[in-house]
Amino acid sequence: MLDLVIRNGRIVDGTGNPWFFGDIGIKDGQIVNVGRIEGESVQSLDAAGQVISPGFIDGHCHSDLLILDQPDSLFKLQQGVTTEVVGNCGLAPAPFFPQQAEALKSYVQPVLGSTSWAWSWETVGQYIQRLAASQIAENVATYVAHGALRIAVMGFANRPATSGEIDTMKHLLEEGMQAGAIGLSIGLLYAPGSYTSRQELAELCRVLPKYDGLLSTHIRGEGNNLIASIKEVIWIAEQSGVSLHISHLKAAGRANWGKVVEAMELIEQARSRGMDVTCDVYPYSAGSTSLTTILPPWVLEGGIEATLQRLEDLKLRQQIVNELREEQQEWDNLVLSTGWDQVYVSAASAKNQHLEGKHILQISQDNSQAPEETMMDLLLDEQGQVSIVYFHMAETDVKDVIQYDKSLVASDSLGCVTGKPHPRSYGTFPRLFAKYVREEKVLSLEQAVRKVTSFPVQRFKLGRRGLIVPGYAADLTIFDPHTINDKATYQDPVQHAEGFSYLIVNGVITMDHHRHTDARAGSFLACCGNS
Repeated sequence: MLDLVIRNGRIVDGTGNPWFFGDIGIKDGQIVNVGRIEGESVQSLDAAGQVISPGFIDGHCHSDLLILDQPDSLFKLQQGVTTEVVGNCGLAPAPFFPQQAEALKSYVQPVLGSTSWAWSWETVGQYIQRLAASQIAENVATYVAHGALRIAVMGFANRPATSGEIDTMKHLLEEGMQAGAIGLSIGLLYAPGSYTSRQELAELCRVLPKYDGLLSTHIRGEGNNLIASIKEVIWIAEQSGVSLHISHLKAAGRANWGKVVEAMELIEQARSRGMDVTCDVYPYSAGSTSLTTILPPWVLEGGIEATLQRLEDLKLRQQIVNELREEQQEWDNLVLSTGWDQVYVSAASAKNQHLEGKHILQISQDNSQAPEETMMDLLLDEQGQVSIVYFHMAETDVKDVIQYDKSLVASDSLGCVTGKPHPRSYGTFPRLFAKYVREEKVLSLEQAVRKVTSFPVQRFKLGRRGLIVPGYAADLTIFDPHTINDKATYQDPVQHAEGFSYLIVNGVITMDHHRHTDARAGSFLACCGNS
């Protein structure tokens, strides 16, 4: 007898092929039948008038700590997600060694959030063991993060790594890959990743081919340096012989809008040379990050404590103000072209909670200050831990990248979901289907499903899932294509989506409409290339 049969649905199987009517039979966590199914089952669901899709894969997010802190994963399950990929942008909580513990925690907190419990791991493998042993409600895969590697070995030193330090980072990377990581992520916008040369990164990446590992990169610049930054990571991948995935492809800053077309042309040129290059995109024209990323890179040298000391130095403060008011060649001064009125505080401590949802220009005017001074004072008051939402992209660019057949769609949601987080934390996947499929017809239903199911599974080598095919994992989401909708807004982002009926993780019903069933059927997914 089957464990579960889902009947009468419009099956969108993840291949990109046209949908078809049918039933799905599930046994022992796997799909065993697709078609018309007769006979009894332990459980049965009626999906009449609804789409049955493979569970959505959030291929780029920052839930590294949140998945352990909130293992029910309600905010992702409510939007059809059955698997998350963490360790992105060079940001991760491992390796976590005592001599650099506080430096790493302060480094990741604005993006990954913080915990009230002690971290019980040191190596990436031990973090993975913690994930694998946890009772989580969704599946999770992870990268090894370059920023965390560099902090573990050399802190925030702004210098080339020695050959011995590179060897130590290689050893730590290999340990993580052997434990089941899918590859290496780098965040070249963020210190200490920004201190690393392309040659050093290419050498580090030589570990990856042995494990069929992927190089994922938050590029060095997404504004004036977009094209040079795309060329840089393609060079790194080509030199080391690895597959490359470019994170959240965008052109930031009004002066750069439209450059995504040239960026995609560079990807196509690399692919024509036999390179395996892809990208991802989130369906919003605003990003979210730490307020510290606005600062000139030299200000961040040495970590948060050293940064705060510089922000207290009146002479250095004036130098920062001067640099932020001029175009820069070595780094992207996005605030110059975008404006302080496009930088919104999304999360701060209780004493500054009243600032959440306000932009820096407004706050500075209320304080009768220059916006640069307001920004620095806020960072000092919050010990550097301020998250922002940043409106710096063109909607036409977002559509162009969503339509690109080498792009998949992911949320880039932060692990900090307090205050007024970016609405992508709650609305990415329903927004894709409501806005870009149903309303604007940027993609067909089948194309959109492929971009959040089989494509990311293929890209991240997550095994037999992401398709509605016998023998594949029974990760499924059931939704009404006519009513699916994202309710999360920038001013009121903590709102769950509409239009989802059921979510099934590894054959277990985990969401029944808006009710969590308390099932914890998720698991850690080791990369197929190194498991």
